[in-house]
Amino acid sequence: MTSPGYRRFFTIAAAVVAFVSLAAVAAVMAMAFSGAVPPVWVTSSALYGLPVAFVLAAIPVVEAVRERRRH
Repeated sequence: MTSPGYRRFFTIAAAVVAFVSLAAVAAVMAMAFSGAVPPVWVTSSALYGLPVAFVLAAIPVVEAVRERRRH
């Protein structure tokens, strides 16, 4: 049983979003320790990136479960 291409897309997209979000968290922490104020887009990507990555990663899992139940 092969997985459709969209599952691979969502998995890669989730990994990229999670990596960027973790990098933004590190940047926010580094800037906070140095006393600077991080830009809003960096803070927003740190705050919202991991939940978006989780949802993107959950899509292929739910689809795989649905497909397995059908067969």
